Amino acid sequence: MTDVAATRGSWLEGPGAGRSPGGPEGYAGERLGLPPEGLRSVAGFGRRLAAVFVDWLIALLIVSPFTGHRPFAPGSNSPLALAVFAAEYIVLVTLIGRTIGMRLLGIGVVKLDGRRLGFGWVVVRTVLLLIVVPAVVYDRDRRGLHDKAAGCVVVRL
Repeated sequence: MTDVAATRGSWLEGPGAGRSPGGPEGYAGERLGLPPEGLRSVAGFGRRLAAVFVDWLIALLIVSPFTGHRPFAPGSNSPLALAVFAAEYIVLVTLIGRTIGMRLLGIGVVKLDGRRLGFGWVVVRTVLLLIVVPAVVYDRDRRGLHDKAAGCVVVRL
């Protein structure tokens, strides 16, 4: 893989930054030294969104017996569900590199050098994910600001 500092880029870098006019488009992950398809390639947005949905559903199912609300009923999105969601992300991504939803969808979080993300960076990434905006602002390598801040990428496993 390439140097971490060189691949993080600017926080303001957009999807087309660094391309020469009329130059080849390339593929997501090319600048990071990742393959275009298959194992270790950058995960698509559909898989990532579906994994977040599964993890949120799990958090709601865990919390609902304690709050008395049915999942997805008005008022079921309590702060407790958000805390369970965050705890799932922090514990599972730190220990095994992916959440239950990520496991079901065949994706995981890795540092740019291929190793597992450390606890502190998982916490930073999770807090930024909970804010939502950093997760939806991304670059041409499909890395959200929360991924860039933690120096990681979501790949197919």
